[in-house]
Amino acid sequence: MHARTLVTLAVLAAAASAHAAEWSDNSIGYRYGTKFAEPFGRTDIHKNIINFTHASGYKYGSNFLNVDLLDSDNRDAEAQEAYIVYRHTLDLGKVTGKDFKMGPVRGLGLTAGFDWNTKNDPGYASKKRMLVVGPTLFMDVPGFLNVGLYLLHESNKPVGVASRYTYDTHPMLGASWGIPIGSGFSFEGYANWIAAKGKDEFGGQTAPEFNFDGQVMYDVSGALGMGKNTLKAGLEYQYWRNKFGNSYRGPAGPGALAKTPMVRVEYHF
Repeated sequence: MHARTLVTLAVLAAAASAHAAEWSDNSIGYRYGTKFAEPFGRTDIHKNIINFTHASGYKYGSNFLNVDLLDSDNRDAEAQEAYIVYRHTLDLGKVTGKDFKMGPVRGLGLTAGFDWNTKNDPGYASKKRMLVVGPTLFMDVPGFLNVGLYLLHESNKPVGVASRYTYDTHPMLGASWGIPIGSGFSFEGYANWIAAKGKDEFGGQTAPEFNFDGQVMYDVSGALGMGKNTLKAGLEYQYWRNKFGNSYRGPAGPGALAKTPMVRVEYHF
């Protein structure tokens, strides 16, 4: 299926789910950075990223959908990429009627979802497909902080691989957050530590992967006469070590270690 067709279907699915939601938040955003990096490639790639995010809650849980469309100057040629992340979290307290609050934990959930991406980069061109499932702790903080331990079932079909390759099932420790820090500012983002996933598509050993992506955002809505949290702007930073499980000390080279500052703008509706 064509990437933009799948993206359109994902956005329509999010819009449909909002009708049954008790609350929902949608946003369209833009990010730009000049220090993106790719395994087997450069470390100074420029990328423009158009983003759509949907979050909603209903009686028994919540949905999250993120769609990134990227254009870059990778390997001296224009490259396009689409990345979709979907998660559904079932709130076990709401389902069972039991109280799972304990210490800093206010609740317990079960999360399932998928990652899907495609890119036409001539050197690596990952086509990741990944299923995700595992328990999630809801931490008792202003805003939200969710921490979970998940099992990942992942496959890929990059350049030079004749058929889709499936890695060993492996665990991930993940966190996502959105925390107000006062005076219109908020700290938002995610961090994932992913265990090695066995041999890669070419018979090499994969490496543990760490991906931190955080941003400090400021609500500029009031200055423009808009409702609260309608328009946000800020700075984002991503640190991605051993990207896609490729060791930056191996053949993938320094492109598997990304240190990327970005500017970010979001319109919420």
